[in-house]
Amino acid sequence: MKKIKQCLLLAVFMIPIGIFAQTTVTGNVTDQATGGPLPGVSIVVVGTSTGTTTDFDGYYTLTVDDDAVLQFSYIGYKTLDIPVTGPNLDIVMEEDRAQLDEVVVIGYGTTTVKDATGSLTAVTSEDFNKGAIVSTDQLLTGKAAGVRITSSGGAPDAAPNIRIRGGASLSANNSPLIVIDGVPIDNTNPAGVNNPFSLINPNDVDSFSILKDASAAAIYGSRASNGVIIITTKKGTSGGPKFNFSTNTSISTVSSKIDLMDGPTYTKFINEYHPTYSGLLGTANTDWQDAIYRAAVSSDHNFSARANLFNKVPTRFSFGYNNTEGLVKTNDYERYTASVKFTPTFFDDHLKIDINAKGISSEKNAVDEGGALGGAVNMDPTKPIYDNSPGNRFGGFYQNTILDDVDNPTRLLLDGQWNPLALLLQRTRPEKVQKILGNVEFDYKMHFLPELRAVLNLGLEASTADIEESFSDNSLATYKFDSSNNDINTNYVFNPGVNYRENQSITNQTMDAYLVYAKRYEEGFLTNFDVQGGYSYQNFRNDGNKEEYRYNDETGIRELQIDAQNPNNRYFNELNLQSFFGRTNLNLFDKYLVTVSFRADGSSLFSKDNRWGYFPAAALAWKVNEEDFLKDSQVINDLKLRLGWGKTGQQDITGAVGFYPSVPLFEAGSSTGQYLQGVALYSAKPFNEDLTWEKTTTYNAGIDFGLFANRLINGSFDVFYRETSDLLAKVPVAPGQGLTDSFVKNVGETESKGFEVILNATLLSNESTNLEFYSNVSYSRAEVTDLQDVSRISADGSGIPTGTGVNIGYHTVGYQPYSAWVFRQLYDTAGNPIHGAFADFNGDGITDNDDRYFKSLRPNWTFGFGFNFNYNKFDFSTSFRGQIGGQVYNSRRLTSGWIDKAVPNNSNSLSNVLDFYSGAADYNFVDIQGNIPFSDYFLEDATFLRCENIVLGYRLDDILKNTSMRVYGAVNNPFIITNYSGQDPENFNAIDNNFYPRPRSFTLGLSVDF
Repeated sequence: MKKIKQCLLLAVFMIPIGIFAQTTVTGNVTDQATGGPLPGVSIVVVGTSTGTTTDFDGYYTLTVDDDAVLQFSYIGYKTLDIPVTGPNLDIVMEEDRAQLDEVVVIGYGTTTVKDATGSLTAVTSEDFNKGAIVSTDQLLTGKAAGVRITSSGGAPDAAPNIRIRGGASLSANNSPLIVIDGVPIDNTNPAGVNNPFSLINPNDVDSFSILKDASAAAIYGSRASNGVIIITTKKGTSGGPKFNFSTNTSISTVSSKIDLMDGPTYTKFINEYHPTYSGLLGTANTDWQDAIYRAAVSSDHNFSARANLFNKVPTRFSFGYNNTEGLVKTNDYERYTASVKFTPTFFDDHLKIDINAKGISSEKNAVDEGGALGGAVNMDPTKPIYDNSPGNRFGGFYQNTILDDVDNPTRLLLDGQWNPLALLLQRTRPEKVQKILGNVEFDYKMHFLPELRAVLNLGLEASTADIEESFSDNSLATYKFDSSNNDINTNYVFNPGVNYRENQSITNQTMDAYLVYAKRYEEGFLTNFDVQGGYSYQNFRNDGNKEEYRYNDETGIRELQIDAQNPNNRYFNELNLQSFFGRTNLNLFDKYLVTVSFRADGSSLFSKDNRWGYFPAAALAWKVNEEDFLKDSQVINDLKLRLGWGKTGQQDITGAVGFYPSVPLFEAGSSTGQYLQGVALYSAKPFNEDLTWEKTTTYNAGIDFGLFANRLINGSFDVFYRETSDLLAKVPVAPGQGLTDSFVKNVGETESKGFEVILNATLLSNESTNLEFYSNVSYSRAEVTDLQDVSRISADGSGIPTGTGVNIGYHTVGYQPYSAWVFRQLYDTAGNPIHGAFADFNGDGITDNDDRYFKSLRPNWTFGFGFNFNYNKFDFSTSFRGQIGGQVYNSRRLTSGWIDKAVPNNSNSLSNVLDFYSGAADYNFVDIQGNIPFSDYFLEDATFLRCENIVLGYRLDDILKNTSMRVYGAVNNPFIITNYSGQDPENFNAIDNNFYPRPRSFTLGLSVDF
């Protein structure tokens, strides 16, 4: 008995030892495909909250019970449950293609790639363009089929023109809706901002979702007729703190200049063709393009921190600073950005809150691009830049002057071209913007019914802008002449100082409130379904004032121009959109997918009778790979067929504030036109009470495929057909039928069709080497099928430099929108153009407008491709993009490509011309009188292939503990292949005039994770 008691007592003491017997486990987690380490892998002891994450080298350490089971999980990889078998446990994780890139953000929710029924493209951070990136749109350029992004030039904040499938409208807005973290962005930019994407730090962006067809985009209704781009920013982490610091420095140079004559060549030209004016030549040899351009030095610095605050609040904070010099001197851009994101959960994960806040402060010095770029082309190359003579009153800059032979022979006058460098250095125009963009989203899963969720999203987009333009004391722009003073040494009256001011505030509010019910069934034909419905409110408010100063000849000073009816020079506009929407997704047998959506939009822009627009959509998809005959296929792993139909709307017909086209308004007349003193007369403003929604209907068919485990080949193919009716456009009004000569109305219809192909391939993949290729091709062709009362409408943006309001582009029935209306140039037997000779198509012996024909300006074909190559710690990537077809109007041949251009016109100054001797222009053009500006001689093929970037990087993982570094070098815009003879064929408006050249940038960068 005593022995039994001793044994029991020993057992009692041994029990705690057995219970608390633990082992410290260490190991390394690697990727099966590449053999590289996986940092940030979550490791949790099954059944407990105990866990850790791998460091940047993939290592971990964790103390656990001897019989513990560890769960290894990582986004994009298969989750593993591994029992502890000893103190060392190395794990190899396998990529899960079913999970990788699975979640795609769509309107008011998410879906998965395999369950998407609409035509959409996801572009993640791994796919982004790299190198000297200033604005967010540059991350996406050339990466998505059917998405054409063309910047207006090479300025730091050059405006992007984004078209998805060519756009759906004529005169109305053709840009896609941009949604950032659930907040739809206003189409109106803050004053002084050309590129709204420059107000978002590219380093914060995690992914783009591009909704292209109506079945995918119709949930956004009236703002989605041109597609939707959803931008999702980076989130925090549920693991330990992670930090990143990245920095890069770039040097940019002019990639292409205009082929003008230098001083000696120009002297030869004048002596040969215009010897009468040889006495006006100087002795200098000035490259005026070099004078205004510079080697621009830019830098970009970013810091971000991710953490799980209090083990409950995943958080990300970032700060960025960008300083970019433009290629044109004084064109400087500076930006500060800060963002914070919290994604906490409460009540056992029933309540999820997503809080986003982004702050941006930017300042740029805007330059007079027309004056500087145009002046550098026209300025006589035999004249010097500087004039340091004692009597110089122009700040040491050369400026040609002549005696006033007409009114006062002893007075000097400014003559001919103004010195383009002086125009840059003697003028400042700081344009400052402060902007905040934020939202908070509450997503509550009902305790009593977990399948039901209530979502409330509150968003704010607010900005202030300040602009002030001023001239220095010795600026050419400030010089005026005192007619009462005949002394040539003192006859200059100058008035420097402020010339223009603008202050603006924009406040946009968003509220989305909706319910979502989602249910999954383990048995039966209905695998799962979800239904949602809700209400959306958006209000856009733009309020500001402008102060314009004019020189007063009587007082000799600049004076503020004041409108008696608007003494504060104020402008104001407010637009309100309210909507109801719903969507249902059905999954039958996990093979057949059905999506149906509906949205009703009400806009304050229209009258009450036409206020509401209704936009339904439906889509079907068949996951063929889930059928028995393909389910076990080793070749075809993914095959899905899609059909979609839907309607979207358009009401954004102008970016101008103070524009209410369907409301009868009156405005006070001038104080000089009063019958009774002090009693204002009011006149009616033009309006159209019948104005209603522009409507677009889209049909789409597509196929998604993946071969050989989705790794070797995957991609998609889509075809689409689109009709737009009730087109909103500004058209002429017959005399006596309105209060103006032109106004906006619903005028007609267009149709467009095309296809898109995406093809990606993994050409090589093993433990040390990986080679991936991607490509996309798209074709889109539109046609104007009907216009009420007119056969053509003049196209905005197609003005040519022959006079105010002279356009070359038109929207014409039976032709593609934005087509050039031109004469057919005739050529001699040697292939040289015959001056002033055009084809007489109707044979009446006269070449007039009846002999002009239409030629499409914009390309139908666009493409992009590239590859990513990794070898051990080296990475190498490059991307290309381009277009086939389209035309560009070479305005430089029009303005500077004819012989008599050099001859002074009412001045005593010569003008430079294109280098005839090098073939940059044709000797046959003596002048540009008559129909010559409308000759198709000036249209050139806009086909090009541009190398977007080349990047070479190397990863350093063993220099500092728990630190991973990557150094890289990049070249952006290294070369372009084209037959275009001008400066750059890539021009959205297809008019190459005073073009700000795109930079060629060389970048060195460093990224550190710790």
